[in-house]
Amino acid sequence: MLTSDLLIAATGNDEDNLVVSLLAKRQFAVPRVAARVNDAENAWLFDRRWGVDTAVPAATPLISLIEEATGATDTVALLRLSKAGVDVTETAITPRSLAAGRTLAEITLPAGALIATVVRDGQPNVPTPETRLQPGDELLVVSHAATEQEIHAAFQ
Repeated sequence: MLTSDLLIAATGNDEDNLVVSLLAKRQFAVPRVAARVNDAENAWLFDRRWGVDTAVPAATPLISLIEEATGATDTVALLRLSKAGVDVTETAITPRSLAAGRTLAEITLPAGALIATVVRDGQPNVPTPETRLQPGDELLVVSHAATEQEIHAAFQ
């Protein structure tokens, strides 16, 4: 049997989004349901009674919907420099991150990856092996070989 952790109802029709949300929640026990609200006058309908955990106005960019519904903002590929074969990935340290409270020396980075900066309280800092990561830190990781998933696994 297939299962899902998240359903996003994002059609251009509010009625369809509500029906899909309700079915997902009640018939298929999907734990997290996000739905697009196309007409602001219908926003009051998009609540838990209709199976909607997160209602997102149509004017909100799709990436914001996905980030809010999934909490997927902890590791994001920011830039790919294809000629150089280099990726820049951002990963955020949360209280649940495996790296929280550890120094950079204690973390095994994927092959071909290095930490370019640690942004703490909005200020970029040059990292050293003694830098202790804290919840709220954002790391910019430069890599020519590591995937976004490998970087995520190292810190999250």
